[in-house]
Amino acid sequence: MHKKNNNSLTKNFIQGLRPLANTLPQQIKKILKKNGFNLSSLVDNWTKIVGSEISNNCYPLNIKARGSTKEVTLILNVIHGKEIDIEYNKINIIDKINSYFGYSFIKNIQIKILNSKFSSSKKNTIIDKKRGNFNYNLKKIEDINLKNKLQNLINAFNEKK
Repeated sequence: MHKKNNNSLTKNFIQGLRPLANTLPQQIKKILKKNGFNLSSLVDNWTKIVGSEISNNCYPLNIKARGSTKEVTLILNVIHGKEIDIEYNKINIIDKINSYFGYSFIKNIQIKILNSKFSSSKKNTIIDKKRGNFNYNLKKIEDINLKNKLQNLINAFNEKK
């Protein structure tokens, strides 16, 4: 480290390689200290970690860490009616998550019950509204060649869904 005097201001400069932690913004450092990276990894790989039977009934909502202790609680959103199944499988879920991360990460699971099931009907109404918007916007296009190509693209997308 050397000091550089410039306009009556003294600044310290470090030459060479710096640790990655020094380059991260403060907000990201706070998230990493709270195990935020583990939550995103857990959400991304939820079905792979716990299996499709459990993942169809619940999904991770949040992770709570208690102060300086290493007690981490996973909060799960559970479909109403399936909470007993998840309650019985708590130990299995904790074991699967901890084996995925390779260390004892989750100590407890807290269940939060959803009042309604995951409804695909809401999703379908949103898609139907978008289809209506596409058709309405297609009517505004005057170029017939472009209109046909866009209609083919929409049809191909709808068949895939």
